[in-house]
Amino acid sequence: MRFPCRTSCAGRDCESFNPQVLNHKLKTIIVRRMNKLIISILGDDRPGIIAAVSRVLFQQDCNIENVSQTILQSEFSAIFILSVPEGLTIDELNRHLNKKLSPLNLYFHVKKLSKNKENTAKPEDSEPFVITTIGPDRKGLVAEITKVIADYNVNVTNLKAVFKGGDVPGNNIMIYEVDIPITTNQNKFCTELRQKAQSLNLDVTIQHRNIFMALNRI
Repeated sequence: MRFPCRTSCAGRDCESFNPQVLNHKLKTIIVRRMNKLIISILGDDRPGIIAAVSRVLFQQDCNIENVSQTILQSEFSAIFILSVPEGLTIDELNRHLNKKLSPLNLYFHVKKLSKNKENTAKPEDSEPFVITTIGPDRKGLVAEITKVIADYNVNVTNLKAVFKGGDVPGNNIMIYEVDIPITTNQNKFCTELRQKAQSLNLDVTIQHRNIFMALNRI
């Protein structure tokens, strides 16, 4: 079906008003946006880093889909996932980023977002929990706790660790956001986690994320 054009076509059928043509054009635009890249950036923190990166990406017609950014002590760290227009190569994007970021003493890496899902483990149905440990600092705390977490096929989705050193318990805190599969024996998992924490002289709490968020809002 075609609609009469009310502009320059003077009543003649106009292809731009053909729904099938419009749909094809929209699909073409979407396909051209399907190429995705990941950019990781590291360097000394300073104002304007995200503005500089996003300006380069905007000028190259890239669309930022996800960003994770944090500051560890004085180090800036960020990961961008973006869709890029057809024809923009990694080498070309590297050149534009290097021109803008090198004067800021920033290190970056660009890679394609893998589309191969055959080797990617399918996530199980799970429930979100928050594990918090508090206690004296020592080497291997993260390694020991995450070993127990991994043994039960629990996935860490976010980790925040603040190590200030010393034996003041409140100065050393780790917060693990995790997804616990519904098939996991939670009693056994929690028992082993508490035993490991006790051996490391840590206090540990395990809360459903909804409860954790509600308590911390209060």
